[in-house]
Amino acid sequence: MKKNLIILMIDGGRLDFAQNSSTFEKLKEKSCFLSQSVTYAPHTIAAMHAMFSGSYGSRTGTNSYWSTNKFKKNKFKTLTEYLHENEYYTHADVLNKLIVPKQGFDEFIVHDEDNDNLILRHKAILEKTKKICTGKNYFLYLHCSIIHTGIKNEVLNVYGNFSQEFFDNAELNWNRYTRLFKEAENYLESILEEIKKLEMDKDTMILVMSDHGVSTGEKFGEHAYAAFCYDYTLRTFTYFLTPDLPVIEIKNQTRTIDFMPTILEYLKIPLDDNFSHVNGVSLLPYIHGNPVPENYAFTETGNPLQEKTPPKEPNVKSVRTSKWKLIYNEHNDTKELYDLEKDPDENKNLIGTELEIENTLWEELVQIMNTRD
Repeated sequence: MKKNLIILMIDGGRLDFAQNSSTFEKLKEKSCFLSQSVTYAPHTIAAMHAMFSGSYGSRTGTNSYWSTNKFKKNKFKTLTEYLHENEYYTHADVLNKLIVPKQGFDEFIVHDEDNDNLILRHKAILEKTKKICTGKNYFLYLHCSIIHTGIKNEVLNVYGNFSQEFFDNAELNWNRYTRLFKEAENYLESILEEIKKLEMDKDTMILVMSDHGVSTGEKFGEHAYAAFCYDYTLRTFTYFLTPDLPVIEIKNQTRTIDFMPTILEYLKIPLDDNFSHVNGVSLLPYIHGNPVPENYAFTETGNPLQEKTPPKEPNVKSVRTSKWKLIYNEHNDTKELYDLEKDPDENKNLIGTELEIENTLWEELVQIMNTRD
C-alpha cells in the first residue's frame, strides 16, 4: 500500500507566529519545515485551488473570490483526483463549499465555522476514517477555520480597509491575532495527538500548512488580507511530517503550488500527460539535500480599494525571489521594488534605482501574466 495523506490547513496562519510558537517549534523538530513558502494568493479560494492543482489561477481560471466555478477541471487534474484514481478514500471538511476543488472527493462536508467544535468534529472524522479504511488508503483534508472565524467576526464585519480606528490600535490588533493563533495551536496539538493515539502517523504523510497570513495593521489599506501582495500575508508555514523524510529546514524560497507535485512524487504517482502541465515542481530534491535552482513565486490578488467587495479579476500582482520582490499595482499602473534581505518589512520602495533586477523581474512577471491555457 501507498502512504496515506492528511492535510491540516490552518486558515490565516502567520509564519512569524509559527516561528515563535513552542507548539510549532516541536513540530519543526520532527518534520521537513519550509520556512520561505509563498502562496499564490493571499486569500483562501484562489490559494487552495492553486495548491490542489499545482498551478497558478491565472491559468486554471480560479484567480479571485468569484471564480471557483471557472476552474478548468477538464484541463487541470487535482491532487484529490490523482488520489481517488489510486483508490484512496477522500474526505474534505471545509468552512465553505467554494474553498477547494470538489472533484475527486468521496465526501465533501461543510462545517458551521461559528458553531461547530472543530477539535471534536475532526477527531470524529479521524476515528471514522481509521475504522472504515482498514486495508485501504485515505486522504483527509481538514480545514481549521478558527483564525478565519475570529477575523471575520471581529475585523471584517467591524472595520474597512481604510478604518483609521483599526490602524490606530496596533496593540489591540496584535493581541487579537495572538489569541486566535493560540486557539489554532490548541486545535493542532489536539488533532496531532489524536492522530498519534490512533496510530495514523505511522503510515501517513501529514502536511500542516497555512494558506495565507493576516494583517495586524502593517500597511494602511489592508485590515485583514487579500488587498496587497506584501510578505505578512504571502509567506506561509509548511511542515511535512513523515518518518520517510529527513528532519530539515528548507530556507530557499518554495511555493504552495509545489506541494501537489511533491506529494505525488513522494507517493510514486506520475503526473498525467493528458492534462495541462503544472507550474509547481517537486521539492523532494531540496528535501534530500540536492541543490536545485530557485523558482520565481508569482502572486496576485484583487484590491477592492474603496469598494466593499473585491474585483472580479486581480489588480495587484507580484513576482518574488528570496532576495527581491516586484509588485505591480495594475489598478493605478504603479510598481514597487523591495530588497527583502535588507528590508523584510517592505518599507523602502526601490523602483527606478535597481534597474537590472527590476527589468528582470518585470520580464518574468509579464511572461507569467501572459501565459494562459
